[in-house]
Amino acid sequence: MEQRRAADRAIEQARSALARDEPESAADHLAGALTHAPTLPEAHELLGRLAAQPGGGLDLFPLAPHVTAGGLAARAHLLAAAGHPEDGLPLLAAASGRAPGSDWAGVPWVGDPALGVRIEPGLLVQLLMRLCTAVGDPAPPVTRTTLRPYLTVARYAIAAHPEHAMLLGAGSALARRIGETALAVDWAARGARSRPSKLAEIWLGYAYRSAGRVPEALAALRRAVAHDPDDLSVYADIAGTLADHGRLEDALTWVDRALERDPEYDCAVHTAHRLRHRADGDLGHLVRLADFIRDHPDESHEHTDLADCCRAVPWLSGAPAAAPLPRGSLTGTSEPTEEAVRRLRQVASLSWSHPPAAYDAAVQLIMVPPHDLLALLAHPPADVAAPEIWACLGLLHHGTEEPWLDSERRRLLLDLLDGGLDRVTEAALFALIVTAWIDPSARPDVAAIVAGRLGEVGGRPGARSVAELALATPDLAPAARATAAGMIRAAVVPRQRGRGRSRLLLRWRRS
Repeated sequence: MEQRRAADRAIEQARSALARDEPESAADHLAGALTHAPTLPEAHELLGRLAAQPGGGLDLFPLAPHVTAGGLAARAHLLAAAGHPEDGLPLLAAASGRAPGSDWAGVPWVGDPALGVRIEPGLLVQLLMRLCTAVGDPAPPVTRTTLRPYLTVARYAIAAHPEHAMLLGAGSALARRIGETALAVDWAARGARSRPSKLAEIWLGYAYRSAGRVPEALAALRRAVAHDPDDLSVYADIAGTLADHGRLEDALTWVDRALERDPEYDCAVHTAHRLRHRADGDLGHLVRLADFIRDHPDESHEHTDLADCCRAVPWLSGAPAAAPLPRGSLTGTSEPTEEAVRRLRQVASLSWSHPPAAYDAAVQLIMVPPHDLLALLAHPPADVAAPEIWACLGLLHHGTEEPWLDSERRRLLLDLLDGGLDRVTEAALFALIVTAWIDPSARPDVAAIVAGRLGEVGGRPGARSVAELALATPDLAPAARATAAGMIRAAVVPRQRGRGRSRLLLRWRRS
């Protein structure tokens, strides 16, 4: 409803501008209306009036830098009205690429059979592939509906060019994303027969996989490897497909084949660590993957393997959703500043993708001095999620030039561990563990601290929290890891509320 109200306001402003003979202003407001409601009849009626301007109104919607999606769509509609829909469709697709959930293509001229015949097949291939990269596989339900008009264009184009292998493959890629798996298989198979190639077999393999025909999918992907044995991304795809269908040993064989060719190839490395972690549950695989990501910032594309493995694991992807520990109390601290609270609100959350991502998210707190971060621990805002965790993560961003063992950030976090077990000590322990994830040189020290803490808590309230944190700690000694796992399996001490504790005066004082 809010989108429609915003579109209606923009339409009224556009009409007023036209009444004042200000077509440029009207065009700006009309582009805004289309952004909110791409198929609104009133907007298209006004577009018709602007089409009567000199040059068909195209000068009112130039292809300038940073043009809005609404501006792209308006120019596309004007081109179609001028008899050039084949020139307008790429602009409409660009708008869909920016906001795939909006119904940019739900207009009559896109469904005209003549458009599929008129548009150059190579141009349509590029358009379809850009759309595919803008959405998931499969696409969300809403996006499946909004992208369907482009599939209609592809149908007519393929009817006009039935042997165009690239068009068949790109059409298949879009079809499978919007749930038309049978059509995706048909088009991809026709493309592979028309012009056998690595890409044609990849499209066919993906189409078979989406249709649940795993043996055929694997056969097609193996043929893709035969076309190009050096394309290691296909090895990773085969491994992922095998693993998803219970053939983990075979999957690891394909990963090893890829790594033999290139030990640094990012897709193979990510897949290898993910699958090996699935095989044995060893945290070390994820830590080594995090190290690889840190040391290879220029990867071929975005990967989600680390986040996928950390999802739903206590502390790896967020604070456990269990009864919280009591709040701690700090003495010798002043009230936090309003600016410190504001910045804490900007970053605080109960979840994160993985420990290094939590560290990265807290980087904004470098603008909050350590004394204010400690004040936030003493006086945590009630409306902020996990304030203690983020305040402690903020401490990690101060004095990063200092070697870990002699650093002020280490000293402060150890000070916060002094005493009983509460939310502050829990947060400080987590911050130490995050340090171990991002700094290999800190791992022996942090592992020793966590192991010592695990031995201290015993059967005390909150011991389960320390056990969960221990299992998230890189390079923890096997005996300590076994102790932590045993505590959790036996549920020796469930999370429970306990009494608060008094805390020793921090050695830190506001200077």
